[in-house]
Order: sequence, then structure tokens, then C-alpha cells
Amino acid sequence: MKRPGDTRILVAKVVVFALCLLPLAGMAWDVYRETLGPDPVAALEHRSGDWALRLLLVTLAVSPLRLLSGVAAVLRLRRMLGLFAFFYASLHFAIYLFVDLGGFWRQVFEEIVKRPYITVGFLAWLLLLPLAVTSTRGMMRRLGRNWARLHTLVYPIGLLAVLHYLWLVKSGQKIAVREPLIYLAIYLVLMAFRVPWRRAWLALRARRDSVPTQ
Repeated sequence: MKRPGDTRILVAKVVVFALCLLPLAGMAWDVYRETLGPDPVAALEHRSGDWALRLLLVTLAVSPLRLLSGVAAVLRLRRMLGLFAFFYASLHFAIYLFVDLGGFWRQVFEEIVKRPYITVGFLAWLLLLPLAVTSTRGMMRRLGRNWARLHTLVYPIGLLAVLHYLWLVKSGQKIAVREPLIYLAIYLVLMAFRVPWRRAWLALRARRDSVPTQ
């Protein structure tokens, strides 16, 4: 017999799944209508990369949200969000590799070596790969405590993804730099919630607020 909470989680997962597909649907629709602007390949690269970073930050926000709200059920959405972040990161890389560069592998490796923003972006995707592969419950059981250690890679991955965006834009264009700086600020705030003293202080405050007043 299903509990009411299980039904709510199922509905939440369906809603989150549908919302995560909306950017892909939007890109496909714009490709169909040919409304991506003068450089459609660059537009697709940027949009897929933007959504990969946004979903990665949303994934990192799940634990702080659980800490602040006290609702443990939000943790059950984290795996789906993380996999969608990997999906859009892979789409971003695939568009760059097969459409932009035409699949010329030698040129890809040259670009990775020459351009710092491509280097950190490729490293971020490379580190995401084992997290996606080990996201199943079966892998969680097999890896045991090592699973949690492995998935702490999401923290440096987030930083690498933000640096990838920062290096991509030209430093002289203030408007272009503004958005990745906002993402960097969000990332730093989310990391601050993982500092031990901050978590201990929130737990102490929660216990204090739960004590009934006389």
C-alpha cells in the first residue's frame, strides 16, 4: 500500500522530469523554426551549456534546501537533477565536437590543450561521467561508503563549470561577464552551507527553536 508521501514524491518527480526536458524542447523547436539567429551552432552550444550549469547548481542546492526546510523528501530529486545536468553537459560537448568541429578528433585535443576554458570544461564533463555511471542504487550498494566519497567530486565539478563559463566570455564585456559572476556567487553560497561550522550552527538553532517556551 502506497503512503500519501510516496504519491507526492512520484508527482514531484514527474513534474521535475518534465521541467528538465523543457530546455531541450525549446532548443528543438527553435531548430525547427530556424530562429536561433545568425550562428545557430553557437546558440545551441551556449544554451545547452547554460542549462547544464544551472541544473548542476540546482543539484548542489538540494542539500542546503533540505537543511533549511527540514524536508528530507527533496533529497529524492537530487539524482534526477544530477543526471539531467550530465545530459545537458554531454549535449553541450556533443554539439561542440560533432557540429562545431565536425568530429575532427585531432583538432579537439589541440583545442583542449590550447584553450583554458575548453580544458576546464572538458575536465568538468570527464569528472561528471563516473558520477552518472554510478548513480544507480545497485552501484550505491556495491561502492558502499566509497560512493559518497566519489560523489563529492560534484563540488570541484561545479567550480570547474563556472570557471569554464567565466573564461569563455571576454573580460572586456561587462554585460557578458555578469551572468557567470552571478553563477559563481551562487556556487560560493551553496558551498558555504557545507562548511561544518555553518551546518552545526543551523542544527543548534533548529534544536533551540524546537524547545517549547514556558
